Amino acid sequence: MKADTHPTYYPHATISCACGHTFKIGATVEHLNVEICSHCHPFYTGKSTIIDTAGRVDRFKKRQAKAEAKVKTTLTAAQKKAKDKARRTKKEK
Repeated sequence: MKADTHPTYYPHATISCACGHTFKIGATVEHLNVEICSHCHPFYTGKSTIIDTAGRVDRFKKRQAKAEAKVKTTLTAAQKKAKDKARRTKKEK
């Protein structure tokens, strides 16, 4: 077997969150910065906050509204058939 293939293990590595919380954990890097941790994540805190990055939530809601409007205006197969039949009968007269 090859020697020295495993990375160095730091049993007291420092993890820093964007919210300011720091804690120690075992890892292969000595210092680690994260954006969200268990102290600020909505799942763990019970607070439901929407993290809106560059208006993504607004764009999603706009797309949903557009899709729902399209579904409301879309004809069913039976309606299309009836409309087509009515148009053909007008042409025959």
